[in-house]
Amino acid sequence: MTAKISYSDVEVGTELPAQTFTVTRATLVRYAGASGDFNPIHWNEKFAREVGLPDVIAHGMFTMAEAIRVVTDWTGDPGAVVEYGVRFTKPVVVPNDDEGATVEVSGKIGAKLDDHTVRVDLTATSAGQKILGMSRAVVRLA
Repeated sequence: MTAKISYSDVEVGTELPAQTFTVTRATLVRYAGASGDFNPIHWNEKFAREVGLPDVIAHGMFTMAEAIRVVTDWTGDPGAVVEYGVRFTKPVVVPNDDEGATVEVSGKIGAKLDDHTVRVDLTATSAGQKILGMSRAVVRLA
């Protein structure tokens, strides 16, 4: 599949629309049920602190999935993503309140590649800290 965005319409440095996502404890419960990942670091404050974390943290795969939404919303076709990878640099700490945590994600075209593909470089932060490093997606454009 290919995206609705044309390869000829983008240049290196083109910015994708940034997005902000909210993560609450309820979000983590729903994700745990969908993914089957019931590790107590994602729901039990006492356990999370005992293993050296500041509090309950979001699932890494959830954080990764939220970040790529910037790309899939931009392309209009999730199937246009041909490669995606990240390094987890900081956890998303999710407080036990009505506010939760916010994840801010921006992206820009880092390179135009062969065969109508581009590399999108993503930046994801939460609480003012970079949470994903080397976050990159290769996307096939029209």
